[in-house]
Amino acid sequence: MRKHTKLIIALSLILQILLIKLLANFPEFVENYYSNGIYKWTSKAMHFAFGWVPFSVGDVLYTLAGLYIIRWLFKNRKRLRRDTKNYVLDVLSAVSLGYFAFHILWAFNYYRLPLHQSLEIENDYSTEELVEFTEALILKTNVIHGMIENNDTTMVVMPYTKRELIKLAPKGYEQLAREYPNLAYWPSSLKRSIYSLPLTYMGFSGYLNPFTNEAQIDGLIPSYKYPTTTSHEIAHQLGYAAENEANFIGAMAAMKHENIYFNYSGYSFALRNCLNDVYLRDPLKYEKLIVKVNIGVLKNYEEMRLFWQSYENISETIFKKTYSGFLVANNQKSGIDSYSYVVALLVNYFEDRPL
Repeated sequence: MRKHTKLIIALSLILQILLIKLLANFPEFVENYYSNGIYKWTSKAMHFAFGWVPFSVGDVLYTLAGLYIIRWLFKNRKRLRRDTKNYVLDVLSAVSLGYFAFHILWAFNYYRLPLHQSLEIENDYSTEELVEFTEALILKTNVIHGMIENNDTTMVVMPYTKRELIKLAPKGYEQLAREYPNLAYWPSSLKRSIYSLPLTYMGFSGYLNPFTNEAQIDGLIPSYKYPTTTSHEIAHQLGYAAENEANFIGAMAAMKHENIYFNYSGYSFALRNCLNDVYLRDPLKYEKLIVKVNIGVLKNYEEMRLFWQSYENISETIFKKTYSGFLVANNQKSGIDSYSYVVALLVNYFEDRPL
């Protein structure tokens, strides 16, 4: 690559950053022309290209890229002193190309309209509304739990392999697309990550590879969490970059699924989030509500808590803080705490809809 070409590419990084900052002020434009326009075609093309491959192409590409970077840094370790200008130029031009690909292939979705505006619902709610909805969720979750298990103290165990759960996940979006056609999901591109162990130690149950649009699922998390985790990652594939929105859409897909085990995972996930919010707002009311939840449901919550506890380490805190900073830099002002916004979406969506 010629020096002047590298210089242009490197300097374009500044222009890209300025344009993205400007674009953040026009969410309607992003919604109409990128999220529901360009992105629909690019994501589908990548699903056709990589979805049929039985392993994670994105993870392999990350591995090769990592090895290449290490090799390049080693080979050019002496250039930093004797040829600093061109060394920096090479690095900045590579970063610029990666930054461009990241945004054009997926990350512009961070700047689309907030989901509550698209759904035309409120994004605030009172404690009374939260408690009323949580009580309805408790009843619904207990009923589904009772349909699966004869004893209300028995924890639900998925009768499917994780591979089978991944294959079943898109079915929930078939139901959801009847109400929202833009949530139709096909073809599928869902993979178990080959980096499941590092993912677990970092505290993540899955991620979307923006360069191949493959949804990566942590192969180590308990099967109980697979329906909502897989549905969550599909929501990212559909262009909902915000974690709170992906949580809401993923929970909805699981709740509307034709499979009762997916229903249980979806409703119990929504209930856990609402109970956590009740606890933050009114601990005494939380104590009154928690005793109404079937012990078997609480055992599933405990199963997840113990799983994550067994992998706790200092790197998890570091990666979570880093990811939170990444979200803030990409138009998610609450950082990783934005996950809790799913409660607002749930409460207001079901305000005039039966569970």
